[in-house]
Amino acid sequence: MIPSTDVARTRTLSTFSLFASVGTLLCCALPSLLVFLGFGGAVASVVSNVPFLVTLSRQKGWVFAGAAVLIAAAFAYRRWLTPRLMARRLACPPDDPRCRTLDRVSGVLLWLSGGLYVAAAGVAYGLPLILTWLDS
Repeated sequence: MIPSTDVARTRTLSTFSLFASVGTLLCCALPSLLVFLGFGGAVASVVSNVPFLVTLSRQKGWVFAGAAVLIAAAFAYRRWLTPRLMARRLACPPDDPRCRTLDRVSGVLLWLSGGLYVAAAGVAYGLPLILTWLDS
């Protein structure tokens, strides 16, 4: 059986990294992509109803840096620390289906957050460069 503290740490770190990557997507990447696709009215409506997105987008560098730290910490925790903790405590027998399910869910959440982060960074930082290059 997996000790509850290890499961809680892994789940918490994966959840924080997912929320951080979704935050980067919502504050910085999604508005840029919607304007690029011609949905400027939708962006104006969202910004008028959720004004803190403007503050987040002004601090885009800090938001992306914080998300990168959380996602990198989650990958490091999952890659190096979790197997050592499980081996040391013999917490999870290899044939236990609960361990495989939790490991799979944690991995999916982590890769989803990493993918969202890369997509958000591409739109928030790469799209303006591409548009500037196409304009000149």
